[in-house]
Amino acid sequence: MADIYTLDSFYRRSNGLSQADPPLTLEQRRVVDSHWGDVTAEPGGVDYTERELGGVPVLWAVPRDAAPDRVLLCLHGGGYVGGSIYTHRKLYAHLAKATGVSAVLPSYSLTPERQYPAQLDEVTAVYRALLERYEPGHLAVTGDSAGGGLTLSVQLRARAEGLPLAAALVPISPWTDMTQSAASIVTNRPTDLLFGDPYPMSIDGLVAMLLPEGVKPDDPLVSPLFADLTGLPPMYVQAGGAEMLLDDAVRLQRAAHEHGVEAELDVTAGEQHTFQMSAGRTAAADAAIARAAAWLRVKLGL
Repeated sequence: MADIYTLDSFYRRSNGLSQADPPLTLEQRRVVDSHWGDVTAEPGGVDYTERELGGVPVLWAVPRDAAPDRVLLCLHGGGYVGGSIYTHRKLYAHLAKATGVSAVLPSYSLTPERQYPAQLDEVTAVYRALLERYEPGHLAVTGDSAGGGLTLSVQLRARAEGLPLAAALVPISPWTDMTQSAASIVTNRPTDLLFGDPYPMSIDGLVAMLLPEGVKPDDPLVSPLFADLTGLPPMYVQAGGAEMLLDDAVRLQRAAHEHGVEAELDVTAGEQHTFQMSAGRTAAADAAIARAAAWLRVKLGL
């Protein structure tokens, strides 16, 4: 694995390993995924502490000189089957440092060991605990890929439970449609290095592992694209122009506007799914994080 220093090379290797003979076991696949964070540079000037919040293990990333009364709830990606607070700690530390706030990353359960709604339940428990420490106007939620979908779902759950909503949301390459109905699932297959050609990933297979019998892929809490987004916080949605989930972001902005929600869409042409993982190593990733951080600072009153 020592040859993986760029996001593109990691994605190409991950895509190719889908054809391993014999097939990789789940644990072997997770070992590969554990190197996802290798592509991200250390931000420096950030302290990490593992704690428990709302009964869920979490990782705090606290930049020096961070505002003591502002926080980012950061939800890692990985298709609900992989990824962790460790693979994503540097990504969200970069965002937290650029914003000037602390970040908290929940270690939510993975599938197939635990199916939906365990992940949403755990993230909501962390969100509820953060509301006991921070004013809702001083709290923002962000997440990438599956975590980008969770970013929206946790606010939909909070709204249903009568909890205060966050000040802002930053979904990054969000997976918002588990029915895979987006046109870009097909049109961007040749350019998506992770999910696409030459060995297209079975995204439907991830859905089948996550959802128990009786929960449909178009359920608004698992596919927030189909939810009533009325009243949700303002959103800053980022995506890469080469990724198959591009239209999950494009249609999210459209749906937000249809429900009267402020939403900005920031697509970087030619970039891959969650290209922000290259923070500290590529200009595109650093620029995207800087734009998101500048937007967050305004929404958090910094």
